[in-house]
Amino acid sequence: MADYVVGIDVGGTTIKMAIFPVGERDICTWEIKTPVRENIGQIWKAIADTIRDKFAELQIPFESLKAAGIGLPGPIREDGFIPWCVNLGMGACYPGQELEKELGVPCAANNDANIAALGEVYYGAAKGYENAVMFTLGTGVGGGIIVKNKIISGNHGIGGEVGHFVVNPDEEEYCNCGNRGCLEQYASATGMVRSAKRILAKSDKASSLRSIENVTAKDVCDEAKKGDEIALEALEVYGKYLGLASAHICETIDPDVIVLGGGVSRAGQILVDVVEKYLKEYTHIAPETAHIVLATLGNDAGTYGAAALAAALL
Repeated sequence: MADYVVGIDVGGTTIKMAIFPVGERDICTWEIKTPVRENIGQIWKAIADTIRDKFAELQIPFESLKAAGIGLPGPIREDGFIPWCVNLGMGACYPGQELEKELGVPCAANNDANIAALGEVYYGAAKGYENAVMFTLGTGVGGGIIVKNKIISGNHGIGGEVGHFVVNPDEEEYCNCGNRGCLEQYASATGMVRSAKRILAKSDKASSLRSIENVTAKDVCDEAKKGDEIALEALEVYGKYLGLASAHICETIDPDVIVLGGGVSRAGQILVDVVEKYLKEYTHIAPETAHIVLATLGNDAGTYGAAALAAALL
């Protein structure tokens, strides 16, 4: 009888799950709605119940489940403790221990961005490398750091919070975190749009972006590919700050590879090229910097990473 693990990726709206034969890719994925805030205490039972139901549906003996891994949107210490999880309304607890009570198998938990990075290392764009950094480039900027195939969470669980590196101390506007000049203000989708609007306001150059009512990061990237000067300038700002943050990381942990994931990464090679240009410009002490690749697992990175976390318990 084969052994199985389950990877669980908890979001504010849905919880995505997948069943994996140990050491292999998933055989089944599904999702359930995340319990509303006032019922968040029911989350562990809801997860356990749907896993049991899925094993029964697939006619897989439940005793063949050996471990589970779970990713959550909050800081999780190395010992598995999460002090808060704002998006879910979850208070201080040990998620792995809570789920273990319901499932009856060893369970481990970590931050969802860290988990996504682990997924890319074991199954995706960074497979074959032991040391990797992942930037998740969406509405905000998240990240995960993997060294010797292990997540670096740090003392308080905030290791890998790359989105709040201060990359421009002269910035006057505030980040959502309350600081100023954070990477997230430039390298998120909203940051790219903000840069484009700033350039448009200061320039009288013609630009196709001026005719778009609600400019998006995709618009900026699409127009940059067509050669639009304003869009290219905005992309340069994006690459400059993400390249600078990447250089700091390279000179701190010397990773093999940097993975770009999240919605903005769908821009493709044009994004890789501009970030790589500035990474090389800002990194001089290393004979070879990490190369930059695009994530390949998409929205499945969380379940794959959680499965890798679970397999490490065996």
